[in-house]
Amino acid sequence: MSLSAWLTIVGICCLGALSPGPSLAVVLKHTVAGGRGKGMAAAIAHGLGVGLYAFICISGLAVIIFASETLFTVFQWAGAGYLLWLGIKGLLSRSNPNQKLPEVQTHTSMRDGFMIVFLNPKIAVFFIALFSQVVGTHTTLLGKVVYASTAMVIDGLWYVIVAWLFSNPSWLKALQEKAVWLDRVFGVVLIGLASKLAIELT
Repeated sequence: MSLSAWLTIVGICCLGALSPGPSLAVVLKHTVAGGRGKGMAAAIAHGLGVGLYAFICISGLAVIIFASETLFTVFQWAGAGYLLWLGIKGLLSRSNPNQKLPEVQTHTSMRDGFMIVFLNPKIAVFFIALFSQVVGTHTTLLGKVVYASTAMVIDGLWYVIVAWLFSNPSWLKALQEKAVWLDRVFGVVLIGLASKLAIELT
């Protein structure tokens, strides 16, 4: 394992984590609905999901698992379906006298954070392309573990920062006053992303 290879992993993973998408919407959704703890739970679970894909890819298992184009497509459709389900839940949010959303359970935040990654096989494609540039027959097991762990930590840390920033007491109070409407906005965004993915698959 070389420093230059590791820095390449760091740079590309940072760019990947910073790019907006359904993951950002899900972490923000749970932060607004449940506060800092729930947002961070979603963020950490998301990082674990990314780490799982990274370990699968760097070990070579992803090539075997997704060798079937049908299986890969099934995962993509499942991901689109999950985004659609989350979006519809957001659109159907009902307000109460305090304009608050129903309390979010920690396990729900963690489930959504993990599943938004797990049902996106394009992440596997990303890691296969990335690791193919730096991993060779000379790469030790320790080096592979370091590379995969780096991807996991960068992703989890970025979304933890997002949850921490948006759960600032003054910001969070203002956001939670419009929580139901924000949940509906997130719903529209997620449905839009699901529709985009479905169009790409047809």
